[in-house]
Amino acid sequence: MRRMTVLIGCLLALTFGSGALAVQNPPTLSAEAAILVDADTGRVLYAQNEHEQRSIASITKLMTALLAAEHWDDLSKLVEIQPAWTGAEGSSMYLEAGEEVTREELLYGLLLSSGNDAAIAIASSCAGDVDTFVAWMNERAQELGMTDTHFANPNGLDEEGHYSTAYDMSLLAMECMKNETISQIVATKSITIGTRSFVNHNKLLWRYEGCIGMKTGYTEAAGRTLITCAEQDGQRLIVVTLKDSNDWVDHAKLYEYGFSKWKTQSFCDTDESVCSIPVTNSLVRFTNVVPTEDFSYPLAEDENMTYELSLPDSVEAPVLAGAEAGSITFYLNGTKVKEITLIYQNSVHKEVFTDKSLLQHILDLFRSEKTSVLAAKLLELELPSVS
Repeated sequence: MRRMTVLIGCLLALTFGSGALAVQNPPTLSAEAAILVDADTGRVLYAQNEHEQRSIASITKLMTALLAAEHWDDLSKLVEIQPAWTGAEGSSMYLEAGEEVTREELLYGLLLSSGNDAAIAIASSCAGDVDTFVAWMNERAQELGMTDTHFANPNGLDEEGHYSTAYDMSLLAMECMKNETISQIVATKSITIGTRSFVNHNKLLWRYEGCIGMKTGYTEAAGRTLITCAEQDGQRLIVVTLKDSNDWVDHAKLYEYGFSKWKTQSFCDTDESVCSIPVTNSLVRFTNVVPTEDFSYPLAEDENMTYELSLPDSVEAPVLAGAEAGSITFYLNGTKVKEITLIYQNSVHKEVFTDKSLLQHILDLFRSEKTSVLAAKLLELELPSVS
C-alpha cells in the first residue's frame, strides 16, 4: 500500500485575483447570536454564540415546509380548510373555513406571508394532527444533527420548550436549500395564486444582489430572527442571526466578509482520474482510479489543502470497474475535512501470456491488409519461449 501527501493549496492565491481587497476582519454585529456557513460544505466561516439556545420565532417554518415538501408528492392536490385551522395569532394568509386551496398555495402562504394559519393547516393535513407533526419535526431535527433544538409547534409562536440555536438552524437551512420546492419558493419575491397575492417578507431579496431567499421571524421573546442565503460565482453562503435589531445590515456585512475572504475550490471530480495504478497479468499496463463523489471546499488565501492517497502499488488483473481501489483524504491546515473512496474506472481482463496470444493481440490491433498478412505469418513461426 502506498501513501502520498501532496500540497494543493500553495497556488490558491492565483485564483483570488488582484482586484478588490478581501475583508479580512469579521464585522461587528447587533445580533445576540449569529453564524455564517458555506451552504454546500457546512464549513463555519463566522460564529457568535452559535450554540446558545434561544427562541427562534417564524424561522421555525422552514422545518414545517421541509417536512411538507418531503411528504407531499403532488402539490396541486386540494386541501379543505377546517375551522380549527383558521384565525391563528400573528401573521396570517387569512384562510377561511371550508375553502379549498392547493398544497402549493399553503407553502407560499407559509414561507412568503409567514402565515401561522398556513403552518397549522400544513401540519394537520400532512400528519393528521399538530401534535403528531411536531413529533415529526423533532425527529427530523435529530436526523439533521440539530442536537440543541426542540420544537413545540409548527409556526414558531413563543411557547415553553420551543428553541434552537444559530448553528442548528444553519443545518436546517442547508437541508432546505437542497430541496427544489423550498429553494424555489423562498427565492420568490411575489406571486399571485388564485385570488391571493403573496409578497416575500425577506427584504434582502431586494436589498442585496445575490440573495436567493430563506425566512424571516419575529416574536416578543425571540426578537428579530432571520435566515438568508446568497450566491456569488457559484458559491453559496448562509447567514443566521437571532435577536438582531439590525439584521438586514448584519447579513449584508457577513456576506461581504464571507465572499471576499473565502473562494470555493474544486479538488476532485467523479469524471476525472486521480491517478493510474500499474496492472499485472494483463496487456493493459495501467488503470485509472476515480473518486466516488465530487469535492469542493471554500479556502481563504492563506490556507492550504493537502491530500493523502491510500492505494495499492499495483493491481492484479482481472480488475472490475467500480471496485474499491483505496481512498483520498483531504486535510485543511493539517485537520482532516473529507475522505473519499476511490474506485477503478474501467474493467481490465486477465491475459494468459503465450507467444501466439501476444501476436494474436497484435493481429487484432492492425486493420490494414498488409500488416494482417504479416502478423498471420508470424503466428505460424515456432518462437522460443520467454522465461
